[in-house]
Amino acid sequence: MKNSIYLLIFVLSGIFFGGCLKVDENPAAGAPAAWTGIPAVRSVYKAGDVRLSPQALGGAHQTSGVVISEYAGNNLPPGFVVIQNNWRNQIRGLILQVGTALAPSFAKGDSLLIDLNGATLTRIDGALAITNLSPTQISKVSSSNPVIVQTVAISNLQRWPDRYESTLVAVTADVEPFPQTGETFAGTKKITDGPDHMLDVVTDPGAAFANEHIAPSASFQGILFMGGGNTPQLRLQKLEDMMDPSGPVYPGYPEDFEFPFDGKQNYNVTGEHQYDNEDQTVVIDNNVDLRTGNWKFEQSLLGNLANDRVVSGRQAVRFQQNLSVPSYLQMNYDVPNGATKVTFWYGSYGNDVSCSFDLEYSTDEGRTWHKIGETISDAHPRSQSASAKLATYTMDIQGPVRFRIHKLGLGPSSGTAVRNGRLGVDDFAIYQNY
Repeated sequence: MKNSIYLLIFVLSGIFFGGCLKVDENPAAGAPAAWTGIPAVRSVYKAGDVRLSPQALGGAHQTSGVVISEYAGNNLPPGFVVIQNNWRNQIRGLILQVGTALAPSFAKGDSLLIDLNGATLTRIDGALAITNLSPTQISKVSSSNPVIVQTVAISNLQRWPDRYESTLVAVTADVEPFPQTGETFAGTKKITDGPDHMLDVVTDPGAAFANEHIAPSASFQGILFMGGGNTPQLRLQKLEDMMDPSGPVYPGYPEDFEFPFDGKQNYNVTGEHQYDNEDQTVVIDNNVDLRTGNWKFEQSLLGNLANDRVVSGRQAVRFQQNLSVPSYLQMNYDVPNGATKVTFWYGSYGNDVSCSFDLEYSTDEGRTWHKIGETISDAHPRSQSASAKLATYTMDIQGPVRFRIHKLGLGPSSGTAVRNGRLGVDDFAIYQNY
């Protein structure tokens, strides 16, 4: 009898604790059938409104995400809260229309669990949103969670607007046309980071920062919002979302390394010879005429293979690996009006290990060079991310100046002790003093 009682208690305990584990399971971590990611929710919208249900969502009725909107900024339509999550290595966002009474209660970094049953997936003036949500369908799981910001080029936003819609992005670009002295954020401003790459920055008149001055160039961080006519626009949320302000980019920049195509195919060609059109012997060195001027490619080349870090066009710079001597991508000319910022995209070639590099400048026509900022050592392989990273350096240099990227000669790669893989670089931009 006693053994039977113990057996009954054991069975009941198993049922109780098993039930608790199932109820308490984290939907974002375990992805049970009742839960699905934002990419799956977005995918059910085709051309018209969708009433959400387990039938529409493959059996799921919940999603979750971290709040990326800041209601106090007052630069989104009233009653909107924007969330994003990272599901199966896809960062996607979604608008929740919760009403003006409830929206202020959610802060950036709040983790929300949303019951989608009976809600509607629709577009409001171009923006994909969830409507018909009651307050009881939204649960705050936690607060002060980290928020992912994706640094992207405008060309990628133009190419894949659905991928970035309602997510937090940062774009380094110029205001076009050049803003007048004292010009404010209010209204629609156009920014550009290269030929034919334009994006609207929209600031409502009632936004908290609408009357603050806009810089000629900066890294603008905000939510990619779809406006009327399905037009992408960037909506900042506070003045501090204009990061690293500077003068405008020099005409002809960024240097995209597209010309000449196949113009330097070897890492080091010093001492080689060829004949010119008049059959005269010409010594080929590591200097190459690009669109912006003459550059030295010392232990580096112009690469156009699948594993090169091409951000725009078909070609990018690739540095040699495992060297014990420095490698350089160096300007052999000056820009005339000083510099307030330099940016470029970088990453490891293919699945190479990382490396270390510096940005250096010269104000005496290349006789002496000076390091700017800290050494960068976080170049990542394509297996980690196909997207390159953006290096941003700020400065206040007056008068003529030139720059170079100096890849350190650390020697052969050896486990975690030495990382000296091939480095990829594209779209090198210099911003004038102002």
